[in-house]
Amino acid sequence: MSKRFQEQEGLIKTTYHSDDMNRQVVVERNVNYKPIIDHNKKMFTHNDGYSKSKDLKRVASIPTLVLELWTKEYNGSNNWFALKKEEQQKILKKKLNSNEFQYFRTAPGKL
Repeated sequence: MSKRFQEQEGLIKTTYHSDDMNRQVVVERNVNYKPIIDHNKKMFTHNDGYSKSKDLKRVASIPTLVLELWTKEYNGSNNWFALKKEEQQKILKKKLNSNEFQYFRTAPGKL
């Protein structure tokens, strides 16, 4: 008999599938990207992304689940926060400068 349990935390929905006969558990995680993408598109055209003092620039808004996927793609682990800062910057630069992930950007320009 298969069992299923869901929980929602913010934009992330986690579903646990349990199959007692085969003694397996599958964890499925989904993110509702639409609100994030819609907000990013608005922010992209809002201004140049710089703070008033020009010390800081808003660059992107990326769901943590996406960061985990990018980390797994690059080093086999899904712990984004365990990566060295240089590795994180390399991944972000490559991904955010590509057309494929342009809607995670919140300001114009290249990294």
